[in-house]
Amino acid sequence: MPGSPRSPLPWRIAGVVLAGLWLWLLADSLWVHALEFHLPRAAFLAIQWSGFSGVAALLVLWLIRLACGNQATRDKLWLAATVAYIPLWHWLVFAADQAGLDGLRVMLAQGGLGGLFCVGLAWVVWLLESAAERVRRRKREALSIPGTQRQPRSWNPLDPDAWFYGQSRKLSQTLAAFCSYSFAFCLAFLMFSRISGCQELYEAPAGGGKPIMVSQQVKIQKVIKKKFVINPFSAIVFNPPPIDDVKLNLAEATAHLYKVGDGSGEGAGFSGGTARGKVRFIRLEYQGGDWDQDFGVGADQNMLIQYGVLTQQKVHTETESRSIAQLKAFPAGKSPPLMYLTGQRNITLSSSEAKILREYLLEKHGMLFGDNGGSGHFHNQFFAMMREVLPNVEPVHIPLDDVIHRVPYPLPFLPYVAPHGGREAWGWKVDGRWVCYYHPGDIGDAWADGHSNVPRPVWEACYQLGTNVIFYAHAEYNQWLEAQKRK
Repeated sequence: MPGSPRSPLPWRIAGVVLAGLWLWLLADSLWVHALEFHLPRAAFLAIQWSGFSGVAALLVLWLIRLACGNQATRDKLWLAATVAYIPLWHWLVFAADQAGLDGLRVMLAQGGLGGLFCVGLAWVVWLLESAAERVRRRKREALSIPGTQRQPRSWNPLDPDAWFYGQSRKLSQTLAAFCSYSFAFCLAFLMFSRISGCQELYEAPAGGGKPIMVSQQVKIQKVIKKKFVINPFSAIVFNPPPIDDVKLNLAEATAHLYKVGDGSGEGAGFSGGTARGKVRFIRLEYQGGDWDQDFGVGADQNMLIQYGVLTQQKVHTETESRSIAQLKAFPAGKSPPLMYLTGQRNITLSSSEAKILREYLLEKHGMLFGDNGGSGHFHNQFFAMMREVLPNVEPVHIPLDDVIHRVPYPLPFLPYVAPHGGREAWGWKVDGRWVCYYHPGDIGDAWADGHSNVPRPVWEACYQLGTNVIFYAHAEYNQWLEAQKRK
């Protein structure tokens, strides 16, 4: 980077070093993920903060020195501001993301993208005008020479008098430049759309634990009063107490024998999580049916709240939904461990959507939680969808002694509201991991307010089953993240 005339070399060296550092950290955070998988979380964040903040601070100082200097022209200042725009924009998005301000992060990412388009368009207009003026000047100089014949029609797109621009030549040239720039910008954005903030991230809460069942614990307190031995032939008369009065105080409560989570860490959560991470319950949108059955406050939010109560993990305040296409916005390593799908009518899936779901389940290590919302037709629709997504994987019944039915809450039976698709859970397993869990009996209705009038033991077991599935998906995802770090 240029600097003041007295010390250009140190500025240039610092500029080259920090620019290389910024590009390296940016590429690692977007595509490589080497630092995140090989360094402790604190060290990784320290490197990111120091690198991005160092670049931002140097750029601000550089702009101040140029603005205060005597040799900087207006064009030079605009060029310097343009060069500094992207790193400073990225630093603001990064800082908002690290602070957990998701709304601000999205606003900065989208607003900064619009600003980048306008800055680029301004430079295109300026360069086009400058080039057109140079072409016109050369033509005037050529025509001013005696004996010069009129030049043939021009093919130069920078020449506003080019023959292919038609009658409104200046307007046509401007429109052509605008359309060309817009196409190039959109193409570049599609290739580089994974800049932090433009992509969507999922982070679990930090913590740890071991996969041990939560059991019932009965505490018995034995209180024994004094026992008096009385001589029945004694002349002394008094009212003796009962010979033996034993009182049992029974306190039955569900006790957490461990902190619900996975991996090494403090508190309820996951070793691959973050301090700002929260468990989220995301419903999958699809075409053809009623994906939003009992959506939101009616059922999903009740389940999310209960998961927080039963595991003591941090959970999001609201439930969410995403389309199948939106799953592409989540990068590997920051994708939702679980997506919930329910309904009672049709499921229409395109070939591209089937590919996205396949990549989510296999490459991004996600899991699908299917729930039959009320018909045998949906049962057939769901199985047909899974045949399209995973054509080489056959579904099997999941027994009650499987880990997904035992941890953290052991289930003595499979709870359901109505057996629309039978009385047994189905699953699709890949490499020893359940990538899809299908519940046949409308578990979502048991989560809803009123619990569809099923008995209390049933809807309580439905909450516990939902907790098991959510925890299983997050624990498996966390173990995959730890394996990636070890590699």
